[in-house]
Formats: sequence, structure tokens, C-alpha cells
Amino acid sequence: MRHIKKSLTLAVAASVLSVAAPALAQDATIGFLGGLTGPIESMAPGIVAGAQMAVDQVNAQGGLLDGGTLSMITADSACDATGGANAADRLINSDNVTAIVGGLCTGETVGGAQSAGIPGGVVMVSPASTAPSLTTLDDNDLVFRTTPSDAFQGTKMADLLLAKGINDVALTYVNNDYGAGFANAFVTAYEAGGGSVMANLAHEDLKADYRAELGTLASSGSMNLVVLAYASSSGQTLLRQALESGNFETYVGGDGMVGDDLFTGVDASALEGMIVTRAGAYEGQSADVFGQLAGEAGIDAGAIYAPQAYDAAFMLALAIEKNGSTDRAGLSAALREISTAPGETILPGEWEKAKELIAAGQDIDYEGAGGNMDFDEAGDIEGVIVELVIQDGAFVEIGVIE
Repeated sequence: MRHIKKSLTLAVAASVLSVAAPALAQDATIGFLGGLTGPIESMAPGIVAGAQMAVDQVNAQGGLLDGGTLSMITADSACDATGGANAADRLINSDNVTAIVGGLCTGETVGGAQSAGIPGGVVMVSPASTAPSLTTLDDNDLVFRTTPSDAFQGTKMADLLLAKGINDVALTYVNNDYGAGFANAFVTAYEAGGGSVMANLAHEDLKADYRAELGTLASSGSMNLVVLAYASSSGQTLLRQALESGNFETYVGGDGMVGDDLFTGVDASALEGMIVTRAGAYEGQSADVFGQLAGEAGIDAGAIYAPQAYDAAFMLALAIEKNGSTDRAGLSAALREISTAPGETILPGEWEKAKELIAAGQDIDYEGAGGNMDFDEAGDIEGVIVELVIQDGAFVEIGVIE
């Protein structure tokens, strides 16, 4: 993992933060922005639970800012840019949150950031927005994410398929930031590795019938169908109708296809062997600690993006503590400070330890459930991508894609 070097600007900010005035008892509220309904509805509960677990730990270990209570307000943006804009506006300008965990879908993250987050000077940390477009967003260093970009996932998917001897595909992707960014990264890497994309077709979400699109894809001659969409929406419909057609032999999906809704109305045995990629769980001490804590809290540590949501919420709490107040100003620099070496390592759940070190003016370096949270200049992190295969009606993780 690479470690970003503190720039002169951040060094100056750090010097101010390290001698910040003692924290006064203040309650703080963060927002959770995400598609609680819509195409990723089946994923959302586990993600919210991961973030709430961090909030609960903070409060159980004395709270923040000298005894204040941390609260989290959720806002549904339905995996939609307009919904993200409206939900973010409410969280920021009505609920007056200090910072936001979210969004989940990239469109809602960008919509929320551009309409309210960036103008309001609010830090947003997404646990699930993976589109490459987020890297180049002009965000005044306010938008971060705790999951790797699809520029990385697309490359790893291409590597995986080529390694399996799948040398041609028919590709369809949902026509939004997520689908287009993922597809572009995949196609670039796949063709560079010698693969042939026989068909490359965008599709609109929320249609009832994709048989025309599937006909075009099948006419390409490839028996391998790659679907980059959502399990609760177009992805499920496309897959169900593709199975009905019998025109394909191998099915491949990205992280958006991971969800129980994928099996709705489908004979699970027909999906046996389907290949899926997603951001993987980091393997290390911090991940082990998170898994134990999640188990004690009755939370599924392996739920998609639950570890990343935990990291986002826990880091925001650490940044608020480091900043010494519920003010939005200075929080971005504080977030970089608490997550970057050098500093005493803080693992998931170690809130009391972190508070004591911050109060003593010492640096900390949060090591998250998802691994190192060393943000680069764009607010991105590195990570791992894993392969999953559907077996007996369930997603089974095979391992990290090297």
C-alpha cells in the first residue's frame, strides 16, 4: 500500500490540528446517504449496519468531544443523482450534519456532492461508490471513498477472465456513471490482454423487457455474457431473460450483481458457476478485529461494503475528535491526519485509545476493516478485488484476484 506524503499545506494544517483547543462536550450528527430503496435495496441494510456499529462503539466508549453523543441520520436517495441531490440537501441544510457517510451508488454521491456537499463544505466518505469518475471530481478535497475504484475492478475482472481462457465476451452495462466507468475500464484491459469484446451495449435501467438487447448481444456470436448492472434492477431482469433464451453458456457480473435479489424468479441451479467480482475483505489484524466485533454485535462482517461503511463512519468520528469540534471547516485535513502514517496504529473499536492519544497531541494512523485507509490526492484508496462464484444458490468467495 502506498502512503501519501504530507504536503506543505497538510503539514501546516496538521500543526494547527495537533495543538487544537481541548474538545468541549458537544453532540455531533453525521448523515448516511444511500439507496435504501431502488436497485441496490437488498445491499443497503448491511451497509447501514456497518456504519451504525461504528457510531454505537463511539458512544459506548465515552462518546466524542469530551462526552458528546454521536448520532447518524439516514436519507434515502434511491441510487439516483437527483435523489442524491435532494437527500444531501436535507441532511446538510436542514439536519445540519457535520459530515456524511455516502453515497452508495456513484450517481447519488456525485449528485449530493455537487448540489450540497461541496457548496456546504461537507466531507463525504463513500463506502461503495466505485466509478472512476469520482477520482476526477472537482471536490475541494471533500469527497473520499473507502473502496477501490472500478478502474481497478475492471482491470482485475479482465485479468480473471483471460486467465480462465474466456477470450471473447458480449458485454452490457447499465447506462450510468457506475456502468459506463466499469465497462470502459474492463474493455480497455480486456482488449489490451488479447480478449475480444464482440458486443458492447449500454442499456437503460428499470425496463421490464431486455429481449431486444439480448438478441443483439447473442448475435455477436459470443457465448459469454458480462452484465455490469444491479441485482435488484436491470441486472436481475437481464440475467433471467438471458437464461430463458438459452443463448449463453457463461455469465459474469460485477459487484452490483451481488445480492439475494439476483435469484428472484430464477432457478438458482441455472446460475451455478456464474463468475462475479467485488471489492474484497482485507486480510490482516484489523480485519480480524472487525470480524470479531461484528460477530459480537450480531452483524454480518462479510456483508458487501459493511466493512467499508464501518471504516467511513469510524474515521469521520476520529476526524471530528481530531478537529476538536463539530465544525465542518478543517475536517478534511483532520480525516487525512487520522488515517495516514506516521502515528500510533488504531484498529477497529479502539475509540478510547484513539481519544487518549488525540488528547495528548499524538498522531494516530487508523488501520481499517478494509485495510490501510491511506487516501491518495484524489481521496481514493487501494484495495483488493476478489472472485466469487455462485454455488448452490449462494455467492461463494474463491479468493483475491492477483
